[in-house]
Amino acid sequence: MNSPCPLDHIRIVLSHTSHPGNIGAAARAMKTMGLSSLYLINPESFPDREADARAVRARDILEKIKVCAELDEALDNTVLSAAITARSRDLSPDVFDARQGARELLRYARHQPVALLFGAETSGLTTAEVSKCQMIIHIPANPEFTSLNLASAVQVMAYELRMALLENDAPAAPVESPANFNDLELFYAHLEQAMIASDYLVPERPKLLMQRIRRLFSKARLEKEEVQILRGILTALGKRW
Repeated sequence: MNSPCPLDHIRIVLSHTSHPGNIGAAARAMKTMGLSSLYLINPESFPDREADARAVRARDILEKIKVCAELDEALDNTVLSAAITARSRDLSPDVFDARQGARELLRYARHQPVALLFGAETSGLTTAEVSKCQMIIHIPANPEFTSLNLASAVQVMAYELRMALLENDAPAAPVESPANFNDLELFYAHLEQAMIASDYLVPERPKLLMQRIRRLFSKARLEKEEVQILRGILTALGKRW
């Protein structure tokens, strides 16, 4: 039996899309490069005739779309997620250009699900959405005009992912049991509770502490066992408070 293509493990996630035509165009852009998994977070209008019209012969992707109420649902069980954004962010995770980012995503996608997150057409991604990702991907563009149409940005990243696959078609060594999104979110919640219980974090004045912590651990790319160790330490310390 042939092993699954790494592209099958890659989710394209569109957050709060306002124009249904962009959903159809994104599906078409994906299909031309061999991607098929499309997730939507609270789209303004879907299903929609305009999406069908713009998808042309990629309507099969629209038929399999998963519509989610929130970002956590779209990132469920992924081991790596990338925020696609042109804006610089304070306390951001590691930043890659499109080519480097595609290679890094593909390294994980050979064995586990990963996601690329695209923001709304007019406002892009929020800081809260970016903080849920372990990396930022920046598409190098004319610095005097960096704005890309949503479907165009999807096309660029789909192309880079396909090129990354073609340039390194030999099986890659597996990434050692990476912690997935669910593991990490439970750890962050556990850590936040422990910091509140120890009076290190004041909920009424959180400042940017949790954002800094997410940035710290996103760089570490924790494995499942490492998360279990950290949560075990938190549990043991909690018994003393």
